[in-house]
Amino acid sequence: MKKLKSISIIGTLLLASACSKLDSSLNDSIINGTSGGASNSQLLLNGTYNDLLGLLTSQDQIFSLEENTSDECLVPTRGGDWDDNGVWRVLHAHSWDGTHSQAQSVFLNLGKLESDATTTLASNPSSSIAAQATFLRTLAQYYYVDLFGQVPYRTIAKYNSIDASPVMSASQAIDTMVNNLNSIISALPNGPYAASPDAARFLLMKILLNKQVYLNRQTPAAPSSADMQQVVALGNAIINSGRYSLTAHYFDNFGPNNGGSAPGYGWGTGTEAIFAFPNQQGVSQVNGINSAGINARWMMGLHYNSWNKALGGAGWNGFSTVADFYNSFDASDTMRKGNTYYPGVTNTSGLKVGLLYGQQYNADGSKVLDRNGNPLFFDTAVHLIEPNPLTLEATGVRVIKYPPDYQNYNGGQQGNQLQIFRYSDVLLMVAEAQLQLNNNAGALLLVNQVRSARKAAPLTTLSLVNKSNIYDPNTLVAERQKELYWESWRRQDLIRFGVYLQNWALKSADDPKYLLFPIPATQLVANPNLKQNPGY
Repeated sequence: MKKLKSISIIGTLLLASACSKLDSSLNDSIINGTSGGASNSQLLLNGTYNDLLGLLTSQDQIFSLEENTSDECLVPTRGGDWDDNGVWRVLHAHSWDGTHSQAQSVFLNLGKLESDATTTLASNPSSSIAAQATFLRTLAQYYYVDLFGQVPYRTIAKYNSIDASPVMSASQAIDTMVNNLNSIISALPNGPYAASPDAARFLLMKILLNKQVYLNRQTPAAPSSADMQQVVALGNAIINSGRYSLTAHYFDNFGPNNGGSAPGYGWGTGTEAIFAFPNQQGVSQVNGINSAGINARWMMGLHYNSWNKALGGAGWNGFSTVADFYNSFDASDTMRKGNTYYPGVTNTSGLKVGLLYGQQYNADGSKVLDRNGNPLFFDTAVHLIEPNPLTLEATGVRVIKYPPDYQNYNGGQQGNQLQIFRYSDVLLMVAEAQLQLNNNAGALLLVNQVRSARKAAPLTTLSLVNKSNIYDPNTLVAERQKELYWESWRRQDLIRFGVYLQNWALKSADDPKYLLFPIPATQLVANPNLKQNPGY
């Protein structure tokens, strides 16, 4: 089966803009699917799941576009390290142009995900496989809309056409995604290691919460009551299912034993995974899905000497966070802030987890030194270009959200399962919808449920956002940051709450064009149906 790789040439979706008629055709293909090509279809579906690996795990893909463009992540240039012609700095400063290489790469990789999903749908799949492929295709469309504002696509019948792909507007894509997700819920298998009914509900919630922003980036309308009521209903279906609970120890959501394959780490397994990679410690593939290889999550910020090299090497000494975010945690919110002991990690290497500030220590209590022989002390001061060669290796609070799996440190076989959709986010999304519906008491109850699980003091008041202080602790935008930092939601949240273009640490107030990323020039040439976003 021939598969072409450029989204401008192949695109990948099931439907065109006349949603209702085409959705009926999609529903028929799922309901009437057969298992005649089950073996081939399953292999194609596995390949589609594997397309997610780089997009969601690499430091320079969706994570970078969603996090480095926000107030909670930056990659300073440290002497000759992490310069890369400024590709990292311009993201945090909101000064990128139409040639940014990471935006180009994400655009193309989303195209491959869409392409492989549509190829799967063209393979005479069973109903379950067709539903999963539709979910994965919809996930690609969702990121297209979120990052680029438009969606190139193909119908199943023309899945391998060489004609220029049609392109959906944001409005057309929203209708298509909502209709498709609603149509597949009953056909999806249980999760969390495959597209599931709850994963579809979660994605629907994200689409509905961001709908008005996607329709009009600069001046979005208020969310409709009907959409917010649907968010509440979808979230309550997940909450009342009894399948999830808030994990007792926050970092067990992300540790090597979060899926139960590495009991030497942490306090227990995670209980919040709605959609996650099925990693097992020391296993390169689970049911045809490759290990996510998520070691980039700890390598990004750790210093070259952050632990004994005999354990597998050192970090890359790049990514950091800013003082304002670090200081935004109140005195009771220590579990999520971290800089705390983690079994299997701290006792092995001295490394703590969470937001790392201060002197770093080895497991034997000796001080970690930088490469100049000075004590390694992570400081809150940080610059986009570090000016002092004597301190540049230590500036910036570091983030260890995923405790390292030392037994599989450098390979792609870590036990840590990457959390793509997580239960606490459901609670916070329902709280947001309740605030939009003026049910402040209901929203506060849900937020305090999360805070209680994290051993943080309850809030007494709650609003959506304080635009004069994005770290106001009595706002949902601040609570979402504390709970979901470095999980690739922050850019989207800042845009939805209307504060993305404001100034924050190391970024001035900026141009509305940065609400979207540019369409790659090569794709504009190849596909005249794509239109460059304003300002590029």
